[in-house]
Amino acid sequence: MEKPQIWVFMEQRGGVLHDVGLELLGKARELAGSQDATVAALLLGEKVAPLADRLIAHGADLVLVAADPALEPYRLLPYTQVLARACREYEPAILLFGATALGMELAPRLAARLETGLSAHCIDLKLDADGLLLQMVPGWGGGVVATIKCPVHRPQMATVMPGVMQKSGPEARSGRVVHLAVGPDLEVSGPRVLEVHREEPQTLPLEQAEVVVAGGFGIGGREGWQLLEDLAGLLGGAVGATRPPVDEGWAAEGQMIGQSGKTVRPRLYIGVGISGMSHHVVGMEAAETVVAINTDPQAPLLALADIAVVGDYREIIPPLVAELRQRRKGSAAT
Repeated sequence: MEKPQIWVFMEQRGGVLHDVGLELLGKARELAGSQDATVAALLLGEKVAPLADRLIAHGADLVLVAADPALEPYRLLPYTQVLARACREYEPAILLFGATALGMELAPRLAARLETGLSAHCIDLKLDADGLLLQMVPGWGGGVVATIKCPVHRPQMATVMPGVMQKSGPEARSGRVVHLAVGPDLEVSGPRVLEVHREEPQTLPLEQAEVVVAGGFGIGGREGWQLLEDLAGLLGGAVGATRPPVDEGWAAEGQMIGQSGKTVRPRLYIGVGISGMSHHVVGMEAAETVVAINTDPQAPLLALADIAVVGDYREIIPPLVAELRQRRKGSAAT
């Protein structure tokens, strides 16, 4: 009997791997250990085969490579076609995607093509005694964590938030590379990309920041938001947000932390005007030190914090900003 296969889709742009794929390889390796399963990395694009050695070092036993000019840059329909064909040929038991913009578009399309289930925005994955994938997804506003199974259809598919899983370091290991057949019909499948315009980020990416200053609906408006940006700038950090400030237009979509946003692991997290519902907490609970500022002494985030400050941020942050500016001036003078 052949070993079950756990597949991980490796998102890449221009030959640069997204970290979430490497994070999922580590998780797949963990799952495979209890089932004696094969871990396979799926790599699509043009001239991507040189990445295979890195994927093997990070946990893949097998790297399935589909290389063709029609697969670079990413396009939904060609990617779906190649992946569906590979799934029908090799019949993986599990297929994992990162819950990125690309993954959230591609995974549902593929699941529909294969007529199987898909759990989105998982925060953890386990195997039960029968080898079924247990997919943990926050639900009902983050109040509970639902455990989902897909007992009949295959593959069992899930998307996982970037940053939730720990990326393991590379090791000296061996593996195989298999080149998938790519049909001649890809070039005419779906819209064509005529031009790609890339904009460099103007601020420090949240995922890379060692200090994150995050605000919630309690900030009250754009004027208050400027205080958070001032504080983050002085600390060399980045500004994050919960869903309400994004909806109000105070913060950008890319600044949202939590179940539907980003996962951060800073050395210092300062949460201002944030109640602390679990759908936000899942995105920041790995922070080394948490400071929470809120007027409500019963706010759940205060109970989670290493330092809890009960009070109005408008009275707390301005003197802190002034002190930091003064110290910066003093350092510059010396």
